[in-house]
Amino acid sequence: MFIKQLLEFNSSRVRLYEVNQKFAEAIPIGATVLDAGAGEAPYKVLLKHANYESADFEMVDKVYARSTYVCDLKEIPVEDRRYDFVLFNQVMEHLPDPRSVLLELFRVMKPGARLLYTAPLFYEEHEQPYDFYRYTSFGIHHMFSGTGFIVEKIDWLEGYYGTIGYQMNRMHAYMPRRPSLIAKGLLGWLLSPVMILVKIQMGVLSILFHWLEIKSKYTRAGYPKNYVAIVRRPE
Repeated sequence: MFIKQLLEFNSSRVRLYEVNQKFAEAIPIGATVLDAGAGEAPYKVLLKHANYESADFEMVDKVYARSTYVCDLKEIPVEDRRYDFVLFNQVMEHLPDPRSVLLELFRVMKPGARLLYTAPLFYEEHEQPYDFYRYTSFGIHHMFSGTGFIVEKIDWLEGYYGTIGYQMNRMHAYMPRRPSLIAKGLLGWLLSPVMILVKIQMGVLSILFHWLEIKSKYTRAGYPKNYVAIVRRPE
């Protein structure tokens, strides 16, 4: 059980909580906040001082918190210029028509309102069949600036250690160990002990690199698993 818990640890979740906490701390008391694509609403607890609202289409087979608005994010049933701040975490990769959603978020945000964006660059397909895109830093800038937003900041969410930890964790989970799955005939039997050893090594190293990510965010080389951005609707 302890080893399973270690293997399930994900440094990206720590980084996600950190950036949302920092964003929430800058939100004034009484501000109106939209959590767009809130899912389980893991960051609602950070916004007790604000007027928190959430919107989600609730179509994926997973647990949801109760949304204020169950809707497509292209059509949020509120008036123009309602929100002072918007959370937009791990959502844009799931949108078949992201431009329409960004235009809708622009509509419901007040002039000067800020939005926190996070989404993956490198991640396996998930929440199928609602997984459509991955975004580079240039794609993020293009999408937001092309829909009227001012991009204030784009950064790596986690450093390269977090990306390595994720890759190794997936290698540990997915590499085959049964001879018949590795290769046909004798080759499969010869490689099976190697595969088992590699799987064990990858599991141990994934734990190490996720731990190292928490201790030191390395960004001099490599690439992030996710990007984080702050964008603003012009005054």
